[in-house]
Amino acid sequence: MSRLRSVLLASLILSSAAIAQDTGEHIVVTGGPSLMVWEKFKAQPHDNWWMNFVRASRLRIEQLRQQFGPSAQITWLVYQRGYARRQSQEHENLFSIIQSVRDKYALHLIFFNTTEQLCYYLNYGADRDRNKIATFDYFGHSNRACFMFDYSNEIGSGSKVWLHENELKDKLHRGIFARDAHVQSWGCYTAESMSKMWYGATGAKMVGAVGKTQYMTNELPVLVSSTGKWSTGY
Repeated sequence: MSRLRSVLLASLILSSAAIAQDTGEHIVVTGGPSLMVWEKFKAQPHDNWWMNFVRASRLRIEQLRQQFGPSAQITWLVYQRGYARRQSQEHENLFSIIQSVRDKYALHLIFFNTTEQLCYYLNYGADRDRNKIATFDYFGHSNRACFMFDYSNEIGSGSKVWLHENELKDKLHRGIFARDAHVQSWGCYTAESMSKMWYGATGAKMVGAVGKTQYMTNELPVLVSSTGKWSTGY
């Protein structure tokens, strides 16, 4: 009987391992913060706290680790140049804080500086044919048509590094997401146009905001307006 229990226990362990391997990759993308050299002239400056997007990403990463377990594959892609430029106005090492999140949650941290680098990883990863994207979360600036990784960082109130909805079919491969993938943009306005284009390009529905979002300290971003809502654009 004890031998039978051992065999059953081993089978359960192997089954659990197989399930963990089959869950796919969990990806969190974090855009860069704005610079005060541009924002200080505005009535409502963006990113007074440089950790707006990093903090929200950490909260989501913690959720993913709790939900999918210690062996789940979590990859964090961070727009490097934005934090390197913001570091010049701060009095702390921003990258040591970012790396501490990596260490705490045992995840794979990748820095990117171009949209091409980001899209290459999304398309191919370690082996995208077998290892589909199970969840995808974007934290950063956005408007109804694009992710803006460096909004008001290189130039005031503008962006030089972005992923636009009209580029999605050319830059992202169809089939990189798992069939039941959860995809969400936590930036502003995404569901007003880009979510629908994302689905057309990738086959994965992306939840986004109708209206603006507000980044918080101890919770994930929230909708600003009472008329705002989370939607896939359909």
